Amino acid sequence: MSEKLAQLKRAYRDEIDLLRSRIKLLSGQDRLLLTMYLDKGTSFRQMAQLTGISDTIIARRIYNLIRRLADGQYITCLRNRSRLTDAELAIARDRFLMGLSRRKIAPKYKLTEYCVRKTLEHIQEIIATV
Repeated sequence: MSEKLAQLKRAYRDEIDLLRSRIKLLSGQDRLLLTMYLDKGTSFRQMAQLTGISDTIIARRIYNLIRRLADGQYITCLRNRSRLTDAELAIARDRFLMGLSRRKIAPKYKLTEYCVRKTLEHIQEIIATV
């Protein structure tokens, strides 16, 4: 039983280390929230009081950040950047790292939602072949 517990602890530690190494990909408030959560052990309630956002929203935001960073789709895009244009890499960052919808990405790059969808499909094809 203790061996199983040790394996779980190692896996948990490895996952935390992975997230810490990927925090630098974030910017602004997302980076700050995740740093407070992982490095300082700040509670959702304390972060809510500091930011003026409800603790439920903070918890959901941190959960989504952790999920997107652990997912690694954006990291795969970075590793294959030679196969992507700068615009495709920017769209991949907004989608896979920042979690923006196609609807929010399109006006940011002055594209139609259709173009964003096609670009994301192309990026997914590249990710799938790796």
